[in-house]
Amino acid sequence: MPEEIRLERMTSPEVASAIDDGWTTVIVAAGAVEQHGPHLPMFMDAEHGDRLGPEIARRLESALVAPTIRVGCSEHHMAFRGTVSLEQDTFLAVCRDYCASLSRHGFQQICFIPTHGGNFKPLQEGMPALNEAAGERCSVLAYTDLMEVIATWRAVAENATGLGDRVGGHADIAETAVMLAMHPTLVREDLATAGVLPDPDPVASAALVERIIADGFASVTPNGILGDARGATAALGEALIDSLADVMAKRLREQAQELL
Repeated sequence: MPEEIRLERMTSPEVASAIDDGWTTVIVAAGAVEQHGPHLPMFMDAEHGDRLGPEIARRLESALVAPTIRVGCSEHHMAFRGTVSLEQDTFLAVCRDYCASLSRHGFQQICFIPTHGGNFKPLQEGMPALNEAAGERCSVLAYTDLMEVIATWRAVAENATGLGDRVGGHADIAETAVMLAMHPTLVREDLATAGVLPDPDPVASAALVERIIADGFASVTPNGILGDARGATAALGEALIDSLADVMAKRLREQAQELL
């Protein structure tokens, strides 16, 4: 096993040696730089990708981790100052170029893991183009079940704290806890508050996501929080990261099996 699995921290000969030794799966996280309420830094999703990528790679085994795509499709957050967004075509062009580059080096499986809600649907719609860019010798997989992410967070938060109803999917107790686990000094805990609490019904939640994408986040929650940020702890954050890595790795393994 290589001492380092993150490509950008490895040398080119180290990457070549790992691929030659069978480390032919690579994880690509796709995050965002966008508003996360009054209490979280805007690189929440990008940093989450940096943390989650290696966690999933270790669960898949023989997998390396590509640099996180740090800016994503965040047009629905542009009413909040500081947000940086890519057009969907631009985002997918970046993803295609990742696939073309990585497959040329000998990777046989490229796994995209979105850590920003606005990247799920573009990745799902872009799979044919991504596989075309990767070529015949490389397959592209993607985790694209946003509702399962939210359900996982709710279950973990409820089991750990009894506050699963505070999970809404954005700048809530879950994302606040994850940031506390990663960068506790960057969380303005005194500003953590409630936002709009979504209906826990999966159908209603999915409809709300569609409304947010269409009309913008500010049309739903003026303070940028979907859920309630209060009650978060670093311990909860670690549990959320572990559970989501388990779920994503399982789904990617299932996708890989379907290709055999």
